[in-house]
Amino acid sequence: MKNTSNNFLNFTDAAIKKINELIHIKNNKNLKLRVYISGGGCSGFQYQFDFDEKINEDDIIIKKLNVSIIIDPISLQYLYGGKVDYLENLEGSKFTVFNPNAKNTCGCGSSFSI
Repeated sequence: MKNTSNNFLNFTDAAIKKINELIHIKNNKNLKLRVYISGGGCSGFQYQFDFDEKINEDDIIIKKLNVSIIIDPISLQYLYGGKVDYLENLEGSKFTVFNPNAKNTCGCGSSFSI
């Protein structure tokens, strides 16, 4: 596990606020948001978000305010320099990713290709 204060992946205040709200609802202060990439989706890779208590040995932890975000090194290489936001609008609510490394994205923004 590597702690870092570097912003390899940035999170907006809206995203941090929503992460805090969800952790509070789950009533488990040990939870951290895990951000990772998986294969699939219409463009090849998908963004995934999950709450996790477990931290793997090679995980990188990004801390902002009182929130910890976990990301594995393989996923970080695809997301490096990106930004995670949380949006609520007429289409619904979701975490979104601005990924400067993506060459193509799908219409809904949940998958991408390099």
